[in-house]
Amino acid sequence: MDRFKAMQTFVQIADQGSLTRAADALGSSLPAVVRSLAALEAHLGVRLFQRTTRRLSLTEEGRHYLASAREVLLAAEAADRALKTEAREPAGHLTITAPVLFGHMYVAPAITRFMQRHEKVRCSVLLHDRTVNLLEEGIDVGIRISPLEDSSLVAQPLGTIRRVVAASPAFLQRHGVPRHPRDLAGAPCVRGRLDAPTQWTFREGGKRIGVTPDNRLAFNHLAPAVEACAAGMGFGSFFSYQVLSHVDQGRLQLVLEDFEPPPRPVSVIYPNARLLPARTRAFIDWMKAEFDGFRL
Repeated sequence: MDRFKAMQTFVQIADQGSLTRAADALGSSLPAVVRSLAALEAHLGVRLFQRTTRRLSLTEEGRHYLASAREVLLAAEAADRALKTEAREPAGHLTITAPVLFGHMYVAPAITRFMQRHEKVRCSVLLHDRTVNLLEEGIDVGIRISPLEDSSLVAQPLGTIRRVVAASPAFLQRHGVPRHPRDLAGAPCVRGRLDAPTQWTFREGGKRIGVTPDNRLAFNHLAPAVEACAAGMGFGSFFSYQVLSHVDQGRLQLVLEDFEPPPRPVSVIYPNARLLPARTRAFIDWMKAEFDGFRL
């Protein structure tokens, strides 16, 4: 027995005062209405109506149950209306993750503008430089700078970011500007992650080239690695946005630009779901518009 449907049928019978009129109001057949009422009474273990050939009236138990049934149906209708409203207008809580520096520089300002546009949305923003598992950590949307490997997620492209090699002008004056990636073999370098690959990857004529510099100094965070590189401690391999301001200020200089590996995709990722909440759909569309043509 569908208890919710049986409850709706019971309320209609009480409102219409007739099994036949209730069947008409429900767009159902009289036998179906009779069976539904009988099943509900059997489930509850009480009679809800006194029935004669000429009259149908609620029992005392029926009157009590009618009040409760109306409350249940009204609450269900209100819940449906609330969800349908949210489906049209973004509302509710959204949890977003992004890499620390990229999130600070580009994602956070875009989120702020999104929140100003959609006042009923609340956001929690988690900035991490590790790969976050959206499903396990209960995160709605992520911004990722890498190809998507998890098939349970969907990725919408936002743009691309270059992987570059940089050094300070003073360091290059002392050690010379490298002309080919092999010139970096054994050269002092600075790393911004302790777990970063020791081999740096380049591309020449469609072929991959791997070079292993001298990992002289390594940090577990990006910012001090960039500063050490700008101070002349060695070459550094970074994403372009991580050193853009230092290059503009003349503190760092890009080298080997003709040998850079393919740009990394920047994507907005989210769980593979057919029916996304309006707030999630709106945020994805917003980020695609904000980052349209993004290249660094």
